[in-house]
Amino acid sequence: MAEELPDERTARLKSTFAEIDTDGDGYISESELKRHFPDLPPEALGAMSQAADSDQDGRYSLEEFIRTVS
Repeated sequence: MAEELPDERTARLKSTFAEIDTDGDGYISESELKRHFPDLPPEALGAMSQAADSDQDGRYSLEEFIRTVS
């Protein structure tokens, strides 16, 4: 991560990530996003995939998640 976040902010983001990552594999899948945000339109998922999924593996690592939401 290029810019360091305060420890409290990082801890909150890690906690949020863990809530969304329901299978605990260390990645957020599109299906986990859909379950956590049921009203998220498909266009938003597509835009997030393009912007956030930097390695284009179809899932979001903690680093990708933090970079996207911070």
